Order: sequence, then C-alpha cells, then structure tokens
Amino acid sequence: MATLAVTLLGCSPTVSTSAPPTAQPPVSGLSFYGWPDYIPQSVLEAFEVEYGIEVVPSSYTDADEAIAAMRGTPSYDVVLLDNDYIPEVIQAGLLAPLNYENLPNFRNVSANFRNLVHDPDNRYTIPFHWGTTGILVRTDLVPDPVRNWDALWDPRYAGKVGIWEFQSYMINIALKSLGYSINSEDPAELEAALVRLRALRANATIIDPSLATSIGLLESGELTLAYGWVYDLFAASDPSLPIEYVIPEDGALLWGDNLVIPANSAHQATAELFLNFLLRPDISAANVVATGYATTVEGVQDLVPAEIRNNLAIFPTETMLQNAEIGLPLSAEGYALRQAIWQRYEEGDAP
Repeated sequence: MATLAVTLLGCSPTVSTSAPPTAQPPVSGLSFYGWPDYIPQSVLEAFEVEYGIEVVPSSYTDADEAIAAMRGTPSYDVVLLDNDYIPEVIQAGLLAPLNYENLPNFRNVSANFRNLVHDPDNRYTIPFHWGTTGILVRTDLVPDPVRNWDALWDPRYAGKVGIWEFQSYMINIALKSLGYSINSEDPAELEAALVRLRALRANATIIDPSLATSIGLLESGELTLAYGWVYDLFAASDPSLPIEYVIPEDGALLWGDNLVIPANSAHQATAELFLNFLLRPDISAANVVATGYATTVEGVQDLVPAEIRNNLAIFPTETMLQNAEIGLPLSAEGYALRQAIWQRYEEGDAP
C-alpha cells in the first residue's frame, strides 16, 4: 500500500474540465462535518461565489462523534471519515450511494485510490486526502535525533511526550513500536500492545482533544515530542522554531480519508455538486497548500509552489515509506479484541 500511495506522485495529470449539472435543489446552506479547519475557508467561499451556496462547516474531536451525528435527524450533508470507519457506516446503512452523473471530476482521482478494500467500486466514498502519522519533534530540546517510535517511550522526555488518545492510532503505534503489523489480530501481540500503551501513558501528557493541533504546546516547550501529522507544522505560529516532522524509520502509519454523504441528508445532489468542486485540481491544490495533506487528485503537484511540491513530509519518497502500513478492515473477532484492549487501557491504572 505504501507503494500504491507513492505511485500517485509520478502519475501524469488527468485534468477534467467537465461541468457538473446546473440543476440543483435550492438550499440556503450545505453542512460539512470534519476535523477542525480541514477545508480552508477560502475554498468554501470560492464555492459560494461560484454557485451561490454557503457551506457551513462544523468540527468534531473524534470520528465517533461524526458517526453518532449521522445516526440522528437531520444529519449533515457532507461528512469526512477515515478509511477505518467506512465499513462500519456502510454496514449500518448510514451512507447514501453516490450518483456519479453528478461527479464527472471523479475521473481526476488517481486509480491508486479507487476500489480500495473498504469500499469496492467507490459506491459510497470519494477518496480525498492521504498522508502519514509520524512524530513532531522540538529538535532543540532533544539530545539525539529521533528516528523511531521508541522515542515516545524515552524516559528522558517523561511528561513532555504528547499523545492523542485516539484508539486506532494509539494501538497501531504501540504495535508498530513492537515490530508487529498494525493489522495484527493476534491476542498475544495485542496484549503486548496493551502493556506498551500503559507504559506510554505513564511517560506522556494527554493532549486535550478539543485542540485542533498540538503545535502550540510544542512551540511553548510544554511538549518535546508528540505523535501527529504534517498539518501541525502548517499551523505553527512561529515558523522560526526548530520543529520537525519525522516519518519513523520503523514505519509510519498511512491514513486516507473520504468524503461521504449521509443517507438522511436532504440535499444529496447539492452535496455532490460540492464534492465535484473539491475534485477539481485547482481546488485540490488550494487544499494541499492550506493543510499540508497530499491529495488523491492527479496533476496537483504541478499546481502547488515548489516548497510544497518538494516537501518530503507531504510527498515522501518510496524509501521513506518502505515500512509504512495502512490499516485494513478487521474481522469481527479482531475488532472485538481491540475494543476490549482499549477498554482495559482506559480503565486500568498506569504502572
């Protein structure tokens, strides 16, 4: 999967100029639910200028909040969801099948991101961004270069290691640090990951999930290390501070996210108009520049500034990703085992 992700970087552009359907149901606003600041305001305003439809963004602190909201009425019109959550919401009937007559710009999505295991044929999902989970390092506050996940457990940084208590990330980081696959369903390996997680919690500071980024804590020196994403660097208020994003040599976590339309959205055609807009290379390039996240849309690298195009944190080489893994759908037994491991982590005392 790392190879597939990197292949995007060398693909020749396929730029669509197809115009989406113009007949849309009149709406006063379209609601979007995702991570904070995930789509820049400039892009939302550009959509409103072009189509006369306001997009009203709301943010969640955990994807479970998004799924809970999708079960309610009324739901949001467009929701952002990581790959890991897609099988669950499809099985629960929470997503509307997409009408690709309204999505001609889907042709711009690289073939490397279509027909993935969590949604064969992309019946419900539009692949949007992809990237890595790695380590943010305040390099002037660490005595040695950080290269592997083990640094999060280093007692020299006790209390200065920032962690987000997101279940899948935490379990996968623990597994990776032990040399196991992040897709392991082996009870012994997951038991070892639990021990590892408890040790990490004892060495770390839990980041407030209401924060959009940990970068402020790194800038202030409250944290020396934190697991995180390239976006965090883009949110820095003081670019002069020596904060780096490290892709661990023992293997980054690859992630991908998707734009979906809840089954109970009242504005599906208008939501598809918005999705089609986001799949334009020029709009996708604006997202990359604002967030630092790589896109599934081909041809975008030619449209972004050189400092973005040549940034290895955004567009890593295949060598940098040779040990990276992407999470795959779990069996029912594997899912239940991980849920139990996480519950024990939350309930247990740190050693």
